Amino acid sequence: MTGLAISAHGLGKRYRLGRLESGLHRARRRFAREGGPGHMWALRDLTFDVPTGASLAVVGSNGAGKSTLLKILARITEPTTGYVDVAGRVAALVEVGTGFNPELTGRENVYLNGTLLGMTRREIDQRLDEIVAFAGIDEHLDKPVKWYSSGMYVRLGFAVAAHLEPDILIVDEVLSVGDLAFQQKCLGRMGEVSGGGRTVLFVSHNLAAVSALCPTAMYLREGEICAQGPTREIIDRYIDDVKATAHVDVREREDRTGDGRIRFTKIRVGDGASVKTGDDCEVSLLYEGSPGPARVRVSFAVYGALVEPVFQCLNETSGDAITEVATDGAFVCAIPRLPLAPGHYTISVYCEIDGKVADWVEHAAVLEVVEGDFYGTGRLPSDAHGSFYVDQRWTSQPAAVAPIRLGRSGL
Repeated sequence: MTGLAISAHGLGKRYRLGRLESGLHRARRRFAREGGPGHMWALRDLTFDVPTGASLAVVGSNGAGKSTLLKILARITEPTTGYVDVAGRVAALVEVGTGFNPELTGRENVYLNGTLLGMTRREIDQRLDEIVAFAGIDEHLDKPVKWYSSGMYVRLGFAVAAHLEPDILIVDEVLSVGDLAFQQKCLGRMGEVSGGGRTVLFVSHNLAAVSALCPTAMYLREGEICAQGPTREIIDRYIDDVKATAHVDVREREDRTGDGRIRFTKIRVGDGASVKTGDDCEVSLLYEGSPGPARVRVSFAVYGALVEPVFQCLNETSGDAITEVATDGAFVCAIPRLPLAPGHYTISVYCEIDGKVADWVEHAAVLEVVEGDFYGTGRLPSDAHGSFYVDQRWTSQPAAVAPIRLGRSGL
C-alpha cells in the first residue's frame, strides 16, 4: 500500500430488508432480488485505490451507496464481501452525532474523539481553543451534547474531525445541516487539510463545491462504481444520467423509496410539457392508492442544471394540512408567477403518510421553462445571472431619505 491511503478490493454490503424498513421499503428492487429473499445489496464489488494526499469526491443519487461506502471506510460498519486497507488515522463525519457520547459534554467528547484517534491529552489541549472557536459553541461546551441541536452537533463534529490532524478526513452530506457561512468555513478547512498532504473523501450533492475541492471523483450508481476519473468528466456523466432518468415514465421507475401506500404516476406542470416564466401555474402530482384519513406531508423539489436544489414546495410549509386522501387522485400545488428563468429543470417528488415514507422518486420528471414577460416590460435579464427572477421596484432618492422598506404589504 505504499503511496495509497485507501485500497479497496471487491467491497460489498448486503442488508436484511427487515432492518431497513423505516426508510427503504421496496427500494432498489433489483438489488433485493439479487440479494435473495428479504435482502438487498447496498454495495457490490467495489475495487478502487485512493493515493495518499488525494481529494476524492463520491457522487451519485440518494440510495446509490455513498454513505454505506464511507461507513465501511470509517470502520463504522463491516463489509459483507471484500476488504479494504486504510493507512493512518481516520476522522469521519458521516452522520450527525457520529462518535459522540450523548451523556458527555462537548468538551469531554473532544477529548474522547482525540483519544480514539491516538492523540495524547497534551496534543488535544493544544488544539482545543481552535476547535471551539471554529465550532462557535463556547457557551455550550460544558453541556451534555444530547441537548445540542443538529447544527451544533455538526459544527462540533466537523471541528473535531478537521482539527485533530487525521491522516484521512471523511465528510458526508451532513454539512448541509449547517448554515451557509459554516459550510464555506468547512470547505475552506477541507482545502487546508488536503493542501497539507492529507487525504479527503467528500460526499456532497453540491457539485460546485465538489468541483472546487476535489480534482478526481467516483460515481456510484445502484451500489456499483459507474465511473471514476477527473471530476468535471464524472459530473458531466452524472448529470447526463440524471436527465435521462428524469425522462423515464415515473410509473415505470423502480428506483423509488416508500411503503407503497400511494404511488406517484405522473407529474404535470401547467397544461403541458412546458410553462412560461411569470405564468401562474399548478403542479399536479398524480398518484394511485387510497390510504384514507391520514396525516400527509407531500412535497416536490426543483433542481437546476448542476442537479442543485433550486426550491422546494411542501404543504406543511405553506400551512395547508392534508388529512383526507382521495382514491387515485392528485396533490395540486398552485404557484403564482413562476419565477424560474428559462431552462430545463428536474422535479423530485415525495409523500409521507402518518410519519412513514409512502413514495419518493428523485428526478421523476423534466420541467421545461420558456421565456415569458415576467416584468411586463418585454425585457428579460441575462440567463448568466441566475435561475430566479425577483419582483422589484426602483426609485432614486436623496441620501437623507429613509431606505425603502419591504414587507408583506410591500412588493
